[in-house]
Amino acid sequence: MDHYAVVGNPIAHSKSPWIHAAFARQTGQALVYQTLLAPLDGFEQSVTAFRIGGGRGLNVTVPFKLEAFALANHHTPRAEAAGAVNTLAFGPDGILGDNTDGAGLVRDLSFNLHCPLVGRRILLLGAGGATRGVLLPLLTSLPASLTIANRTASKAIALAERFIPHAGRARVDGCGFEELAGRRFDLVINATAASLADELPPLPPGLYAEGALAYDMMYGRGQTPFLRAALADGAARVADGLGMLVEQAAESFALWRGVRPDSAPVLAELRRLVEAS
Repeated sequence: MDHYAVVGNPIAHSKSPWIHAAFARQTGQALVYQTLLAPLDGFEQSVTAFRIGGGRGLNVTVPFKLEAFALANHHTPRAEAAGAVNTLAFGPDGILGDNTDGAGLVRDLSFNLHCPLVGRRILLLGAGGATRGVLLPLLTSLPASLTIANRTASKAIALAERFIPHAGRARVDGCGFEELAGRRFDLVINATAASLADELPPLPPGLYAEGALAYDMMYGRGQTPFLRAALADGAARVADGLGMLVEQAAESFALWRGVRPDSAPVLAELRRLVEAS
């Protein structure tokens, strides 16, 4: 059987083995997918050993996405734009690095949540790796504007300036959280790690336009603090990042196996399992 894994530190909590096993059953693919715990100072050695042992590809999670980018000798355009890699494919020409996070987010928004992005005013919270990974696919979806807001405004501004060449007709800007006062958005995406600590980004009230969707890249049982606050502030709908997790995995699976699984039943079953846990 072909071997794949998700590498990170920590990694035992990952739902990727369950997701890819479901994809494999659905598509009739013979493969094994496991977790790989890499030492914080031993990412490259862990990847090399996995590859020598016959591994065909890896998903990469925190804190190794930047090291994965450096390790790959070929990159997809979306990985180049992100400067980070979450998917490695091993072939005779070396290591291909891809970033499927943004494609997973856009597909979750567009198909699962029926939230078209064309002409929308998008607010993206945070200026770290999670934000970099999704900017190009979001801009390719032709929004009217995309604003990056961060606690440190200079980081948001620098990131916005980096992606202006990819913006097309969309207006791209960066600012601090406090500068959002008086502005309204159709889609607000939380790409900060605040929800992991049960905290909230310090946002001004009144951010949500009529019919707006609030989206948190984090997920878990029940709503995150960000989503609860969004509903209280006027968001019409809220969604967590479980769909993004499944959709980015489907992108990786398609890259490795040449077949795209039907993500909808896998997402529905995973949602049931998460809510029951």
